[in-house]
Amino acid sequence: MTAPPSSDAAAPAVPAAAQPAALWWAEVRATVHLALPLIVTQLGQVAIRTIDTVMLGWLGPEQLAGGALGINFYFPLYLFGLGVGVAVSPMAAQALGARDFRAVRHSVRQGFWAVTLIGLLFSVLIWNAAPLLRLLGQAENSIVLAEAYLHAAVWGLIPSLLVIVLRAFVVAHSRPRAALVVIVAGACLHALGDYTLMFGHFGFPAFGVAGAGISNSLVQWLMLLALLGYTQWDRRFRRYALLARFWSANWPRFREVLRIGMPIGLTILAESGLFAAALYVMGVLGTAQLAAHAIALQCAAVAFMVPLGIGQAATVRVGLAAGRGDRPAVGRAGWIALALGAGFSIAPAAVFWFLPHTVIDLFLDLSAPGSLEVAAIAVSFLAVAAVFQLFDGLQIIAAGALRGLKDTRTPMLVALVSYWPIGFGACLLLAFPAGLGGLGIWLGLALGLVMVAGLLVLRFHRRERFWRPPTPVSPPAGL
Repeated sequence: MTAPPSSDAAAPAVPAAAQPAALWWAEVRATVHLALPLIVTQLGQVAIRTIDTVMLGWLGPEQLAGGALGINFYFPLYLFGLGVGVAVSPMAAQALGARDFRAVRHSVRQGFWAVTLIGLLFSVLIWNAAPLLRLLGQAENSIVLAEAYLHAAVWGLIPSLLVIVLRAFVVAHSRPRAALVVIVAGACLHALGDYTLMFGHFGFPAFGVAGAGISNSLVQWLMLLALLGYTQWDRRFRRYALLARFWSANWPRFREVLRIGMPIGLTILAESGLFAAALYVMGVLGTAQLAAHAIALQCAAVAFMVPLGIGQAATVRVGLAAGRGDRPAVGRAGWIALALGAGFSIAPAAVFWFLPHTVIDLFLDLSAPGSLEVAAIAVSFLAVAAVFQLFDGLQIIAAGALRGLKDTRTPMLVALVSYWPIGFGACLLLAFPAGLGGLGIWLGLALGLVMVAGLLVLRFHRRERFWRPPTPVSPPAGL
């Protein structure tokens, strides 16, 4: 049953300085405890893509460019579906805070429905990517290689989105370690699969670029089966009977998944689409620029996984506080997460600025033709990436805290305007009229991130200051 509202539910906001220090330190511990396994999970997730990029680089600059083209067509679509699946996290967290266990189960079930529908639609688009890539002016040899990757990877799209929903379910219970184990094991299997199928080891034929897609699809299915099996085995999760009456619709809950998740998906798509569009512009500038962009972008993506994990923790911590009507705890959860993300950003910024060659050498065989040119360009891109680490982290954590309040529409509008008219417009102006080429594109990306970070932090400040809990409604008993 829903707990009664606290006596200060309608009281004025409590200034941060007036809240006991013990509560802030308790929130720090809780956020770090939840965020650490989420960060490792995200690193395991991005490792799958990083492994592809590294091994494509071992095949050669041409294969790296073609494979990167395919990955960056697939990835924004996957991220949109991920955004819809992520909606289950604040919905489940708020339901748990209110002790409405039936709403948790219905949120997960309708999340399965939503991402499966989106996965089917996007699979058709991915399968027919080649004509779209030609319209974008990409080189024909890169398109052929990208199509080989996409036709193999598309079979893993739907299971990968179902994994996101299950992750949101277990993370809402502050038990992310099962997802961590499954995804880290999946990354290790993917590395073995790439090594086997791309290069033809252990008696298998060498599939080249397509081998990365085959490995990705196989691993996504294995991760889905493993995480689904865990939720059916664990006593705490088994009681939800997630698969019982699977085809029983809860249309209000389905609409809520889409209402919260579609803006999240569009927000993520706005950012990832900006980087993907930058990649297509890089393709016009030449293979060396494209390959260097793929390397620098992958490095930034790895560093981004830490604030992304903190942002996911912020969604749960803010959502739990909101669900139980604890307004001061909403503010503490959000600001602690933002402070942790800002502090972390110093480390990757220093690596990108002072040790760029150490990072780049992981991706390239410098004895291969054209590799030295790619490395020199990538160094300049990493210098810009070092500068925008702080803002990239702040924007995703602020967005995560706002999701905990189910505030997703305004962040979507902020992202669409800041990333596209401002960010992408600056990319084009700096790359071509200003004559900065690929470096101009990265400076435009940085401008978009600065705008989004500033506006979302201000949005959270306003929301947590004036937020009031909704009128509590007693849920049905049981599951």
